[in-house]
Amino acid sequence: MPYPATRLRRNRQHDWLRRAVAETTLSPADLIWPVFVHDHEASLPVASMPGVERLSIDGVVKAADEARQLGIPALALFPVVEPHHKSDDARHAYDPANLVCRTIRAVRDRLGDAVGLICDVALDPYTSHGHDGLLQDGRIVNDETVAVLCRQAVTLAEAGCHVVAPSDMMDGRVGMIRGALDAAGWQDVGILSYAAKYASAFYGPFRDALGSAASLGMADKKTYQMDPANADEAIREVALDIAEGADMVMVKPAMTSLDIIHRVRREFGVPTFAYQVSGEYAMIQAAAANGWIDGRKAALESLLVIKRAGADAILTYFAPEMARRLAPGG
Repeated sequence: MPYPATRLRRNRQHDWLRRAVAETTLSPADLIWPVFVHDHEASLPVASMPGVERLSIDGVVKAADEARQLGIPALALFPVVEPHHKSDDARHAYDPANLVCRTIRAVRDRLGDAVGLICDVALDPYTSHGHDGLLQDGRIVNDETVAVLCRQAVTLAEAGCHVVAPSDMMDGRVGMIRGALDAAGWQDVGILSYAAKYASAFYGPFRDALGSAASLGMADKKTYQMDPANADEAIREVALDIAEGADMVMVKPAMTSLDIIHRVRREFGVPTFAYQVSGEYAMIQAAAANGWIDGRKAALESLLVIKRAGADAILTYFAPEMARRLAPGG
């Protein structure tokens, strides 16, 4: 018998062959584009996220049309709320005239159902203290927060949102939101639950983009977001959210949670999304800007690995760039 009998390198020697035997593939349909919207006519760059801008409502409509043309299935909308709309009780979160509701209506008026709209359900853009929930006597209160989240979710559904995405990590909120949506006649509005969301150091640029970093100050979110040390707890969180009616589940951040993505997809078999968060994006962009890595190759590799771990869809700020690259002739 010749030595060695099996030579795995044979299947690696030609580009066409590598593509033919690839176990994991990535397409624009796997990407969700997170978009920041602000209440100004001009776009404004996010300094800590090179290549990302806060867009006007018209800018988001144009981005949605671009997503349609690129084959990106959905946008995830995040509003930059003006300081005068922030309050301790986050009441602007369920104002039908708020920025995100006006954006939803503008996109739906132009594009209908051609591009999905996934809307964040959390209070941090709307609270004066920058937390995802209501603060009483120095403590984030769970049940009182959930009541506001339900009102917010129904308001987003009424504006035309296709999927609400509770990212707050309050206990029991998925079931209560599902009940509130159904009671209001929005049975067809889906829930993408941020089921395993860790208290991560990689969210900083996102908070800069939303303007919530200054409100939060030196405080942290460790009493409601998960400890990065825990894996089995993430599985419990996912199981509870599925039992409460989540249609899809999210793991965040993606880069440091590949094991969780894999376990969730294998153990539950439900649509599993992953969020390549702002800090992951910023690291790749910063290293590329310094000439330390090839940014385009690193971005593609990072997304391919998240998909390989088991993600059905990936929220990524690289979405439009990667969709263009993945297109025939891109």
